[in-house]
Amino acid sequence: MTSPRSAPGLDATSTAIIEQLQQDGRRPYAAIGKAVGLSEAAVRQRVQRLVESGVVQVVAVTDPARLGFARQAMIGIKAEGDLETLGEALARTPEVDDVVVTAGAFDLLVTVVCVDDEHLLEVLNQRIRTLVGVRTTETFVHLRRRTGLHDWSSRRTGAGPVSGG
Repeated sequence: MTSPRSAPGLDATSTAIIEQLQQDGRRPYAAIGKAVGLSEAAVRQRVQRLVESGVVQVVAVTDPARLGFARQAMIGIKAEGDLETLGEALARTPEVDDVVVTAGAFDLLVTVVCVDDEHLLEVLNQRIRTLVGVRTTETFVHLRRRTGLHDWSSRRTGAGPVSGG
């Protein structure tokens, strides 16, 4: 197993702080400081810079299934016309969790969160397939999630410039 490396633009300490927050977004700065070798004040400053720069958002991540959304799916969309306009329209759909413009078999990949299969069918037929620019869709129903959420920092390669702390 290789050791985690800093993401471009982040030093190893900032990456370690991010990893601490990914494990527990409410972890006290003093505990993070102890784990990464900084004072509580230095951790607070670094986290503030990470938030202000848009590298980090401290949010509550929920489990849709535990909130009553038993059906999650990814929808591959083949489209015509402006992908940005279609992507914006998809992003305004309440059930849409994520929209990605891609290269490959599909022009867009959309993750949806629904109450059940009937709700998924309604979203597909009444909200997605009716949008201007949607040619075809293919739906991939999530059966089980095997990976963690939002833990990319430890998988990045290459060291970036060292930031002060």
